Amino acid sequence: MPLNHEAVGITTDPVRVDWTTKDTILYALGAGCGVDALQFTTENSKGITLQTLPSMPVVLARTPILTMIGDIDWTKLVHAAQHVSLHQPLPPKGSANNVATVTGIYDKGKAAIVVTETVGRDAGSGEKLWTSTMHLYIRGAGGWGGEKGPSLRSEPPQRQPDASVTVATAENQALIYRLSGDRNPLHSDPSFARAAGFDRPILHGLCTFGVSTRAIVETMAEGDAANVVSIAGSFAAPVFPGDPLTVDMWRTDEDSLTFRTRVKDTEVITGGTCQFASGELRPRTSRKEPG
Repeated sequence: MPLNHEAVGITTDPVRVDWTTKDTILYALGAGCGVDALQFTTENSKGITLQTLPSMPVVLARTPILTMIGDIDWTKLVHAAQHVSLHQPLPPKGSANNVATVTGIYDKGKAAIVVTETVGRDAGSGEKLWTSTMHLYIRGAGGWGGEKGPSLRSEPPQRQPDASVTVATAENQALIYRLSGDRNPLHSDPSFARAAGFDRPILHGLCTFGVSTRAIVETMAEGDAANVVSIAGSFAAPVFPGDPLTVDMWRTDEDSLTFRTRVKDTEVITGGTCQFASGELRPRTSRKEPG
Protein backbone atom coordinates (compact mmCIF):
# COMPACT_ATOMS: atom_id res chain seq x y z
CA MET A 1 0.00 0.00 0.00
CA PRO A 2 1.17 3.61 -0.52
CA LEU A 3 2.04 5.99 2.31
CA ASN A 4 -0.98 6.30 4.59
CA HIS A 5 -1.61 10.02 5.03
CA GLU A 6 -4.19 9.30 7.76
CA ALA A 7 -1.67 7.53 10.00
CA VAL A 8 -1.26 10.44 12.42
CA GLY A 9 -2.03 9.13 15.89
CA ILE A 10 -1.04 5.53 15.23
CA THR A 11 0.76 4.17 18.30
CA THR A 12 2.84 1.04 18.81
CA ASP A 13 2.52 -1.44 21.62
CA PRO A 14 5.36 -1.18 24.14
CA VAL A 15 8.64 -2.54 22.76
CA ARG A 16 11.30 -3.56 25.26
CA VAL A 17 14.92 -2.60 24.71
CA ASP A 18 17.85 -3.72 26.85
CA TRP A 19 21.35 -2.29 26.75
CA THR A 20 24.62 -3.10 28.49
CA THR A 21 27.86 -1.21 29.10
CA LYS A 22 29.16 -2.87 25.92
CA ASP A 23 26.35 -1.25 23.90
CA THR A 24 27.04 2.12 25.53
CA ILE A 25 30.74 1.94 24.73
CA LEU A 26 30.11 0.74 21.16
CA TYR A 27 27.75 3.65 20.55
CA ALA A 28 30.36 6.09 21.84
CA LEU A 29 33.04 4.57 19.59
CA GLY A 30 30.65 4.87 16.65
CA ALA A 31 30.21 8.56 17.49
CA GLY A 32 33.96 9.10 17.38
CA CYS A 33 34.91 8.91 21.07
CA GLY A 34 38.31 7.43 21.80
CA VAL A 35 41.19 7.49 24.26
CA ASP A 36 40.58 11.16 25.03
CA ALA A 37 37.02 10.39 26.21
CA LEU A 38 37.48 7.40 28.52
CA GLN A 39 34.34 8.34 30.48
CA PHE A 40 32.40 7.17 27.40
CA THR A 41 34.65 4.35 26.16
CA THR A 42 35.77 2.39 29.25
CA GLU A 43 34.00 0.88 32.24
CA ASN A 44 37.09 -0.09 34.29
CA SER A 45 39.50 2.86 34.19
CA LYS A 46 40.71 3.95 37.61
CA GLY A 47 38.97 7.08 38.87
CA ILE A 48 36.63 7.27 35.83
CA THR A 49 32.92 6.44 35.89
CA LEU A 50 31.35 5.25 32.64
CA GLN A 51 28.83 7.72 31.21
CA THR A 52 26.34 7.49 28.37
CA LEU A 53 26.37 10.03 25.55
CA PRO A 54 23.14 12.06 25.75
CA SER A 55 22.35 11.28 22.11
CA MET A 56 22.26 7.49 22.64
CA PRO A 57 18.43 7.29 22.77
CA VAL A 58 18.49 7.61 18.96
CA VAL A 59 19.62 3.96 18.83
CA LEU A 60 17.62 2.77 21.84
CA ALA A 61 14.25 4.19 20.72
CA ARG A 62 13.55 1.28 18.39
CA THR A 63 9.98 0.37 17.41
CA PRO A 64 8.20 -0.91 14.26
CA ILE A 65 6.38 2.41 13.77
CA LEU A 66 7.60 2.93 10.18
CA THR A 67 6.12 -0.40 9.08
CA MET A 68 2.71 0.90 10.16
CA ILE A 69 2.46 3.92 7.85
CA GLY A 70 2.51 2.22 4.44
CA ASP A 71 5.11 1.27 1.85
CA ILE A 72 8.38 3.21 1.98
CA ASP A 73 11.04 3.19 -0.73
CA TRP A 74 14.12 3.13 1.50
CA THR A 75 16.34 4.48 -1.26
CA LYS A 76 14.29 7.70 -1.11
CA LEU A 77 14.26 8.15 2.66
CA VAL A 78 16.64 10.42 4.56
CA HIS A 79 16.67 11.67 8.12
CA ALA A 80 15.51 15.31 8.18
CA ALA A 81 15.70 16.26 11.87
CA GLN A 82 16.15 14.78 15.31
CA HIS A 83 15.31 15.90 18.85
CA VAL A 84 16.24 14.03 22.03
CA SER A 85 15.02 14.97 25.52
CA LEU A 86 16.47 13.23 28.56
CA HIS A 87 14.13 13.13 31.53
CA GLN A 88 16.96 11.88 33.75
CA PRO A 89 20.61 10.97 33.13
CA LEU A 90 20.74 7.82 31.02
CA PRO A 91 22.40 4.89 32.82
CA PRO A 92 25.15 2.93 31.01
CA LYS A 93 23.03 -0.23 31.27
CA GLY A 94 19.33 -0.78 31.69
CA SER A 95 16.00 -1.80 30.23
CA ALA A 96 13.17 0.32 28.89
CA ASN A 97 9.82 0.06 27.13
CA ASN A 98 9.38 2.21 24.02
CA VAL A 99 6.03 3.48 22.77
CA ALA A 100 6.09 5.36 19.46
CA THR A 101 3.43 7.58 17.91
CA VAL A 102 3.11 9.15 14.46
CA THR A 103 2.64 12.81 15.35
CA GLY A 104 2.63 14.35 11.86
CA ILE A 105 2.70 13.67 8.12
CA TYR A 106 3.38 16.74 5.99
CA ASP A 107 3.22 17.41 2.27
CA LYS A 108 6.35 19.06 0.90
CA GLY A 109 5.25 18.81 -2.72
CA LYS A 110 7.85 16.44 -4.14
CA ALA A 111 8.29 14.73 -0.78
CA ALA A 112 6.61 13.89 2.51
CA ILE A 113 7.83 14.51 6.05
CA VAL A 114 6.84 11.87 8.60
CA VAL A 115 7.26 12.78 12.28
CA THR A 116 7.37 10.17 15.01
CA GLU A 117 7.79 10.52 18.78
CA THR A 118 9.10 7.67 20.90
CA VAL A 119 8.91 7.73 24.69
CA GLY A 120 11.14 5.32 26.58
CA ARG A 121 10.20 4.39 30.15
CA ASP A 122 12.30 2.43 32.62
CA ALA A 123 11.12 -1.17 32.45
CA GLY A 124 11.09 -1.45 36.23
CA SER A 125 9.90 1.87 37.62
CA GLY A 126 7.96 3.13 34.61
CA GLU A 127 9.69 6.51 34.89
CA LYS A 128 10.38 8.42 31.68
CA LEU A 129 13.95 8.12 30.44
CA TRP A 130 13.80 9.76 27.03
CA THR A 131 11.63 11.27 24.33
CA SER A 132 13.05 10.88 20.82
CA THR A 133 11.39 12.85 18.01
CA MET A 134 12.35 12.00 14.45
CA HIS A 135 11.54 13.76 11.16
CA LEU A 136 11.93 11.63 8.04
CA TYR A 137 12.02 13.06 4.51
CA ILE A 138 10.66 10.69 1.84
CA ARG A 139 11.28 11.78 -1.75
CA GLY A 140 8.43 11.17 -4.17
CA ALA A 141 5.83 10.68 -1.43
CA GLY A 142 4.33 14.19 -1.48
CA GLY A 143 1.87 16.04 -3.65
CA TRP A 144 -1.47 14.98 -2.16
CA GLY A 145 -2.41 18.49 -1.03
CA GLY A 146 -1.76 18.02 2.67
CA GLU A 147 -0.50 20.47 5.29
CA LYS A 148 3.05 21.65 4.58
CA GLY A 149 4.19 21.75 8.18
CA PRO A 150 6.93 23.87 9.75
CA SER A 151 10.26 24.66 8.12
CA LEU A 152 13.23 22.74 9.51
CA ARG A 153 15.85 25.27 8.37
CA SER A 154 17.13 28.20 10.40
CA GLU A 155 19.97 30.71 10.25
CA PRO A 156 22.81 30.72 12.80
CA PRO A 157 23.41 33.85 14.90
CA GLN A 158 25.03 36.68 12.97
CA ARG A 159 28.15 36.80 15.11
CA GLN A 160 31.26 34.75 15.69
CA PRO A 161 30.71 31.47 17.54
CA ASP A 162 31.63 31.33 21.20
CA ALA A 163 33.42 28.06 20.47
CA SER A 164 34.30 25.98 17.42
CA VAL A 165 35.65 22.44 17.52
CA THR A 166 36.75 20.32 14.55
CA VAL A 167 36.44 16.56 14.97
CA ALA A 168 37.90 13.99 12.60
CA THR A 169 35.80 11.10 11.33
CA ALA A 170 37.31 7.84 10.18
CA GLU A 171 36.92 6.19 6.78
CA ASN A 172 35.22 3.27 8.57
CA GLN A 173 33.09 5.47 10.86
CA ALA A 174 29.79 4.34 9.35
CA LEU A 175 30.81 0.68 9.61
CA ILE A 176 31.38 1.12 13.35
CA TYR A 177 28.25 3.22 13.93
CA ARG A 178 25.96 0.72 12.15
CA LEU A 179 26.83 -1.92 14.78
CA SER A 180 24.61 0.05 17.20
CA GLY A 181 21.57 -0.98 15.18
CA ASP A 182 21.13 1.19 12.09
CA ARG A 183 21.91 -1.31 9.32
CA ASN A 184 20.53 0.85 6.49
CA PRO A 185 22.69 -0.21 3.50
CA LEU A 186 22.86 3.44 2.40
CA HIS A 187 25.77 3.66 4.83
CA SER A 188 27.62 0.47 3.86
CA ASP A 189 26.60 -0.85 0.41
CA PRO A 190 28.14 1.05 -2.55
CA SER A 191 25.47 -0.22 -4.99
CA PHE A 192 22.61 0.84 -2.69
CA ALA A 193 24.25 4.25 -2.20
CA ARG A 194 24.50 4.72 -5.98
CA ALA A 195 20.81 3.81 -6.35
CA ALA A 196 20.07 6.55 -3.84
CA GLY A 197 22.10 9.08 -5.85
CA PHE A 198 25.43 9.05 -3.99
CA ASP A 199 28.87 8.14 -5.31
CA ARG A 200 29.57 6.05 -2.22
CA PRO A 201 27.99 5.24 1.16
CA ILE A 202 27.32 8.27 3.33
CA LEU A 203 27.70 8.68 7.07
CA HIS A 204 24.56 8.23 9.15
CA GLY A 205 23.03 11.60 9.95
CA LEU A 206 22.61 10.32 13.49
CA CYS A 207 26.32 9.56 13.64
CA THR A 208 27.00 13.22 12.79
CA PHE A 209 24.44 14.05 15.49
CA GLY A 210 26.36 11.92 17.99
CA VAL A 211 29.73 13.43 17.05
CA SER A 212 28.21 16.90 17.50
CA THR A 213 26.79 15.92 20.89
CA ARG A 214 30.15 14.66 22.08
CA ALA A 215 31.85 17.91 20.97
CA ILE A 216 29.26 19.97 22.86
CA VAL A 217 29.56 17.88 26.05
CA GLU A 218 33.34 18.13 25.94
CA THR A 219 33.46 21.83 25.14
CA MET A 220 30.50 23.33 26.98
CA ALA A 221 29.59 20.87 29.75
CA GLU A 222 32.99 19.93 31.21
CA GLY A 223 32.76 16.44 29.73
CA ASP A 224 29.79 15.55 31.96
CA ALA A 225 26.91 14.00 30.01
CA ALA A 226 24.52 14.50 32.92
CA ASN A 227 24.62 18.25 32.25
CA VAL A 228 22.73 17.83 28.95
CA VAL A 229 18.93 17.53 29.07
CA SER A 230 18.07 17.92 25.37
CA ILE A 231 19.72 18.24 21.99
CA ALA A 232 18.22 18.75 18.53
CA GLY A 233 19.12 19.65 14.97
CA SER A 234 18.09 19.42 11.31
CA PHE A 235 20.14 17.59 8.69
CA ALA A 236 21.04 19.85 5.80
CA ALA A 237 23.57 17.95 3.65
CA PRO A 238 25.20 14.51 3.47
CA VAL A 239 28.50 13.69 5.15
CA PHE A 240 30.95 11.09 3.88
CA PRO A 241 33.04 8.97 6.24
CA GLY A 242 36.40 10.67 6.63
CA ASP A 243 35.00 14.21 6.42
CA PRO A 244 36.12 16.45 9.32
CA LEU A 245 33.17 17.92 11.21
CA THR A 246 33.32 21.43 12.65
CA VAL A 247 30.80 22.25 15.39
CA ASP A 248 30.18 25.98 15.91
CA MET A 249 28.48 26.89 19.21
CA TRP A 250 26.76 30.07 20.38
CA ARG A 251 25.61 30.58 23.97
CA THR A 252 22.03 31.87 24.12
CA ASP A 253 21.71 32.07 27.93
CA GLU A 254 23.21 30.49 31.01
CA ASP A 255 21.87 27.03 30.27
CA SER A 256 21.37 26.74 26.51
CA LEU A 257 23.14 27.17 23.21
CA THR A 258 22.58 26.95 19.48
CA PHE A 259 24.96 25.14 17.17
CA ARG A 260 25.61 24.12 13.62
CA THR A 261 27.84 21.39 12.25
CA ARG A 262 29.64 21.84 8.96
CA VAL A 263 32.10 20.23 6.60
CA LYS A 264 34.30 23.16 5.62
CA ASP A 265 31.74 25.77 4.48
CA THR A 266 28.82 23.38 4.00
CA GLU A 267 26.32 23.12 6.86
CA VAL A 268 25.36 19.52 7.54
CA ILE A 269 23.39 20.12 10.75
CA THR A 270 21.49 23.39 10.97
CA GLY A 271 19.35 24.99 13.65
CA GLY A 272 20.95 22.92 16.38
CA THR A 273 19.95 23.54 19.99
CA CYS A 274 21.19 22.12 23.28
CA GLN A 275 19.62 22.61 26.69
CA PHE A 276 21.61 22.08 29.86
CA ALA A 277 20.62 21.34 33.42
CA SER A 278 19.99 24.68 35.11
CA GLY A 279 23.19 26.67 35.34
CA GLU A 280 25.34 23.85 33.93
CA LEU A 281 26.67 25.59 30.80
CA ARG A 282 30.33 25.81 31.82
CA PRO A 283 32.72 26.21 28.88
CA ARG A 284 36.16 24.86 29.42
CA THR A 285 38.82 27.54 29.42
CA SER A 286 41.67 25.11 28.89
CA ARG A 287 41.09 21.88 27.04
CA LYS A 288 42.24 19.64 24.24
CA GLU A 289 39.89 19.57 21.26
CA PRO A 290 38.15 16.25 20.66
CA GLY A 291 39.92 14.24 18.01
